[in-house]
Amino acid sequence: MGHFLSKNGKRVKKRRRKVRKNCFLRGPCMLCFIVHNTSALDEDQFESASKAAERYTALTTTEECAKFLLSPKELSIWEEQGKSLLSSVPAKLIGPPLFRTVCSDYSEMPVCKRKCAGVQACTPCKLPRSAVGRVPETGLNNDIAQCPVSVCTLPTSTAECTNLGLEGNMGDCSSLLQQPLSPLGSEDSEVITPENLTDLRMESEPPNINQLPSSILLKVFAHLSLKERCLSASLVCKYWRDLGLDFQFWKQLDLSGRQQITDDVLKRIASKNRNRIQINISDCRNISDTGVSSIAMQSPGLQKYIAYRCKQLSDISLIAIACHCPLLQKVHVGNQDKLTDESLQQLGEKCPDVLDIHFGQCYKITDEGMMALARGCPRLQKIYMQENKLVTDKSVKTFAEHCPLLQYVGFMGCSVTSQGVIHLTRLKELISLDLRHITELNNETVMEVVKRCKNLSALNLCLNWSINDRCVEFIAKEGKSLKELYLVSCKITDYALITIGQYSATIETVDVGWCKEITDKGATQISQTSKSLRYLGLMRCDKVNEDTVERLVQEYPHITFSTVMQDCKRTLERAYQMGWIPNTSTAS
Repeated sequence: MGHFLSKNGKRVKKRRRKVRKNCFLRGPCMLCFIVHNTSALDEDQFESASKAAERYTALTTTEECAKFLLSPKELSIWEEQGKSLLSSVPAKLIGPPLFRTVCSDYSEMPVCKRKCAGVQACTPCKLPRSAVGRVPETGLNNDIAQCPVSVCTLPTSTAECTNLGLEGNMGDCSSLLQQPLSPLGSEDSEVITPENLTDLRMESEPPNINQLPSSILLKVFAHLSLKERCLSASLVCKYWRDLGLDFQFWKQLDLSGRQQITDDVLKRIASKNRNRIQINISDCRNISDTGVSSIAMQSPGLQKYIAYRCKQLSDISLIAIACHCPLLQKVHVGNQDKLTDESLQQLGEKCPDVLDIHFGQCYKITDEGMMALARGCPRLQKIYMQENKLVTDKSVKTFAEHCPLLQYVGFMGCSVTSQGVIHLTRLKELISLDLRHITELNNETVMEVVKRCKNLSALNLCLNWSINDRCVEFIAKEGKSLKELYLVSCKITDYALITIGQYSATIETVDVGWCKEITDKGATQISQTSKSLRYLGLMRCDKVNEDTVERLVQEYPHITFSTVMQDCKRTLERAYQMGWIPNTSTAS
């Protein structure tokens, strides 16, 4: 390292060959070099270094010299000059391990490289292998690895230097270069363990997605579809196969539209996991009652069962679901021709927690099954029936009496009249009402429902020719919570649109498509006066000019106008945004 300090720095230049008498380490130090090498220092730095030398000459014992510390300003001068010294030495001669041959108190000191020095060199000692018992793949000598030796420390007095036999010249760095390098080759003398070496080897390996925690990989797998997860990702490796079989991916099973799903596949899926809470087998035509029964027996916690357009299924499958899944809350089995009242009765008896049912286009269901279901499921909130011609006013009345929590009710195309609809006024929680295509529905019944049901926000009266302007005016005035009003193919005129714009401050969606009496006046008036309107449906309103609609689009950009031309334009815009390019070739 060179010497720490020189006791008489001012006289070193004249007595270069007799430094041993004045230096407690018998040689020049960095302070000597700084004080007398004035060409590299400015006036302030030179003055500070001179003051430090004068302070040092006042010390009397070697112990005081060893404990002497420079001030921060002087230390900065020291370090700056030391860096310039090290920069002049080839890097292959002085490496990081060179500074670990002294104790930690002096480990940061630079090397004094004066040729005039006559310093005695300490016998080089081998650096320890950082307490590592065995270090494979390092390529170092075995004697170094097996014989760790303590790091030699800097002597604190002239006597110690003599006893240690410091006879070499410190200006010659060859003795220090014999010391082995640290296995890491870094400046830190940290302990190296086999675990650290394993981490080093892992750092040298290229990054791999499997190094991510399994929780992150599971989140990535959650964005894959069932087909991608089972037929692609699971075939990459065993680890990914196990991730694909994680229970969270089988809690909500969506098999809709997959014709390759058979009863055997359902049985194998059922055996994998019993924590299933939802299954969707809509449009799966190769599944029979046997497959549904097998998965019902293996899914006691099932809460949602969806099976649209599975015409091959019968009461057996729904009864199995009802018997083995007492926690069932949602049942959507629309367009199943073979379902009868028997399955609905079992559902009402076994599953009292059902909240949402959909039996649209199940033509064999009658009032008997619907009434049994209403009595057994008092917490029902949603019911939707469509074209169930055997369902009459009795079912509507029973649901209104036994299910006071109903919020969404739909009896589209059922054999329901105003006498049954009037019972819906009991439903104080009613939010959405679908009365499309009701044969005998009068204006007074609709107005009474709107008046009594204060929370009603969506009303669908499409395909009812009895609904007129007077009914729409009452709805606009009394429907304080109404946001959606559908009047397709109703017997209304421009007056209905004008009253909506004048009296309603909440209606956002109005659809008057196929209303032949709607003209430019009605469309313009509602656009100008309504502050809440966001959508106006004018599909096939033949008396509304397309130029008028185009002008309204420009004047009221916050409103979406639906016509044949406007819908085509929006479709093309979305296609262009998705990268679609029209084929302009003239080839036939």
